[in-house]
Amino acid sequence: MESRSEGPQRSDAQRNRERILEVALAELSRAADVPLSVIAKKAGVGQGTFYRNFPNRDALVLEVHRHEVQLLTDSAAELLKTREPDRALREWMDRLARFAIAKAGLADAMRQAIGTSDAPAQPGYALVVDAIEVLLAANREAGTIRPDVTSDDFILAIAGIWQIDAHGEWQTRTTRLLDIVMDGLRAGAPGRG
Repeated sequence: MESRSEGPQRSDAQRNRERILEVALAELSRAADVPLSVIAKKAGVGQGTFYRNFPNRDALVLEVHRHEVQLLTDSAAELLKTREPDRALREWMDRLARFAIAKAGLADAMRQAIGTSDAPAQPGYALVVDAIEVLLAANREAGTIRPDVTSDDFILAIAGIWQIDAHGEWQTRTTRLLDIVMDGLRAGAPGRG
């Protein structure tokens, strides 16, 4: 049997995989113990296709999380190509908030998967920190944030987004919180008069 990592997947196989991940994110966010057969059915794939991609629940949960982290972290460089550094940072912060809300829904499934596998305790954390570093460096270079802000400072400043109730008015609350953080990052920026 050929491994997925040995070459590019056919476009239909890639679409199936992406559809499974999309459905799995939604379903696992609702209930960590959702039957895998339900995810396969809602994704419109057969059991064979499903298990060829994800041999067990842990593999699926960890891949959903990895996929979401990859989308988030890749977006940092993409935003910097099309936006001014401070706008890229602020827009990425909104994406991070959406990721935090989605991860809150996945929390039970992640705890179960991490507790039963050899996965790192915080899979993807280093990639998120790397994306933050790229965004902060671009802003420091442009003079759009204060020059002494570190990734640790940034992470501590935005930590409140993980405390917001995913079932309430999270969008309004995260927007306000992240606007306040962004105002603080801009205070004392050399490019600001």
